[in-house]
Amino acid sequence: MKKCIIIDDEPLARSIVKEYLQAHPEMEIAQECSDGFEGVKAIMQHKPDLIFLDIQMPKITGFEMLELIDFPVSVIFTTAFDEYAIKAFETHAVDYLLKPFNKERFEKALAKWEQNAAKEDTVPPLLEQAHKQPEEAHRVVVKNGSNIKIIPINDIHYFEAYDDYVKIFTKEGYSLKKKTMNYFEQSLPSHQFVRVHRSYIVQVAQITKIEVFEKDSHVAVLKSGVKIPLSKTGYGKLKEVLGL
Repeated sequence: MKKCIIIDDEPLARSIVKEYLQAHPEMEIAQECSDGFEGVKAIMQHKPDLIFLDIQMPKITGFEMLELIDFPVSVIFTTAFDEYAIKAFETHAVDYLLKPFNKERFEKALAKWEQNAAKEDTVPPLLEQAHKQPEEAHRVVVKNGSNIKIIPINDIHYFEAYDDYVKIFTKEGYSLKKKTMNYFEQSLPSHQFVRVHRSYIVQVAQITKIEVFEKDSHVAVLKSGVKIPLSKTGYGKLKEVLGL
């Protein structure tokens, strides 16, 4: 028996997937979820073999939800996205079902998953290349224990590399996110956040001054008093953004 979870805010969309799954007694529907918060908890609890996932949902998007899962999952997207928008990730998801989809198309997606069930590395590259939703550009979603937190980017002081994770610092402390510094450097507004060092990205508005530190090196002093080292390249980038 294989376990699956259906995550979609539209009851009709969930009912269609359930109806099509009736022809597959080997598939057990472990849970239905109407938003990403619920979806994360269900995935952590049931450890499904497959999830059917909508992208545009209340609270957090399907992509943001997947970022909070710390083990490999197979995903079939059920989405109203047009094909052009989907091109960025279709090679990494198991498949996608463009709403409205029929039973024949559903069967094709399920067969593709069964043939490729051994591939467990689809989600990380998918999330690095996925077409971002507008709301995702203004926030970062993190999971602290069982709690999911949405952090507006304006509240973030700086990012620090930490092994396979990134520490995201706000006035409350820091949260961990399993992303790369390159990902944040490319996805954050370049006029607002600057990669000042291979291990640090700083929000420019948090900088109060730049000080000389030893010979030919500098640090940025933040409003919180934290001092961030600046590489030569990072110092140059920062001066450019500050118009110095």
